[in-house]
Amino acid sequence: MTALEKATGDVVFKFEPFVLHVLCQELQDAQMLHSVAVDSGFRNSGITVGRGGKITMAVRSTHCLEVPLSHKGRLMVSEEYIEFLVHVANQKMEENV
Repeated sequence: MTALEKATGDVVFKFEPFVLHVLCQELQDAQMLHSVAVDSGFRNSGITVGRGGKITMAVRSTHCLEVPLSHKGRLMVSEEYIEFLVHVANQKMEENV
């Protein structure tokens, strides 16, 4: 809170979703991993094939959070709300695990 009160610009509380990149030898392997990831709740997962034929499967979570806290140095939310955001972000981290 002390650092937030000293901020002079915009401050955003941000939680990034889990991402795991897996290099696959065969497209079939990537497709199987993709099915497992989607069935496990990682709906933003996908497969990319590079120009050289490199096959990458990305397991991506949907658990993201981005909330503005201050604007031009003015705190826009209460300390209680920030504590709530930290709790929500920690829950999302547990879901990633």
